[in-house]
Amino acid sequence: MTTLTINGKPVQHDGDPDMPLLWFLRDVQGLTGTKFGCGVAQCGACTVHVNDQPRRACVTPIGTLEGAEVTTIEGAKGDVVDAVRSAWIALEVPQCGYCQSGQIMSAVNLLSEIPKPTDKDIDLAMTGNICRCCTYHRIRAAIHDASRRLEG
Repeated sequence: MTTLTINGKPVQHDGDPDMPLLWFLRDVQGLTGTKFGCGVAQCGACTVHVNDQPRRACVTPIGTLEGAEVTTIEGAKGDVVDAVRSAWIALEVPQCGYCQSGQIMSAVNLLSEIPKPTDKDIDLAMTGNICRCCTYHRIRAAIHDASRRLEG
């Protein structure tokens, strides 16, 4: 039995402890905002926060999360999240949109740790998130915009 908190709600899993968090979120909890991309932690589409740190849900066994706090795109909230979402909309970042929940979760983590990131900071933090539509320039611009929004 694994007990954890997802988006502020305590949940339990009494099945296979090797089940990837991604499938628990999508298939058991019905939280489909977190996407399956590659299944090997290379694309970042499945990025969620575990104890406030980005984690690839596709390779994280649920059995390793006893007592953890998991936040998905559906449960993300706060000033940083609001700034990122507003910037994403204002700059029309998504094209197909498939990778965007993972992109946003990574951007939120970056701005939570480095409120005024440089281009290099952004590139380093976002390196594990692939956008097949190649909207990287808009993603970087939106992160800078969100940073300015947070300043005031």
